[in-house]
Amino acid sequence: MPGVLLFLPFLLIRFGLLAAKNRQALPRAAHFAPMQGKEKIAYAIYQLATLGILLALCAGRIQTGSTGTWYGGLAVYLLGLILCAVSVLHFAAPDQDGLNTQGIYRLSHNPMYLGYFVCFLGMALLTRSWVLLALVLVFQGSAHWIILAEERWCQETFGEAYRQYRGRVRRYL
Repeated sequence: MPGVLLFLPFLLIRFGLLAAKNRQALPRAAHFAPMQGKEKIAYAIYQLATLGILLALCAGRIQTGSTGTWYGGLAVYLLGLILCAVSVLHFAAPDQDGLNTQGIYRLSHNPMYLGYFVCFLGMALLTRSWVLLALVLVFQGSAHWIILAEERWCQETFGEAYRQYRGRVRRYL
């Protein structure tokens, strides 16, 4: 089975579910905070890694079978999709000031990025692709720099409310 089929549920959740829940949340989700210095390089790497993940999935195939890698990969992939779906649903319902602090955002500042990583890791396991795994690691490393820019933007935008939230909730887990 073509590996790119693994990307379709991710896209449906990321864009379809978000649009179905709250159309106004789509531009918010597509917004990247202003980047400074090395963050601009990280943003370019992030975009290239995303493209690389898609291309690697187009070139790869899902490796089915009764191996632990397949079952483990399926479990990780499904967990990633669930985490993405829950993150998207909660992202679509911010408070009146536009800050997300409820639902899964009580556990992590960045559950969507975490969901992407888990989902993409599952894709790498299901395709048994070292290239895809390397791209996923590059993706996540560059995403960290984007997250730092987003945190700075949130601090500037939401002020004390974000500072208090950041003091209560961890960046990832």
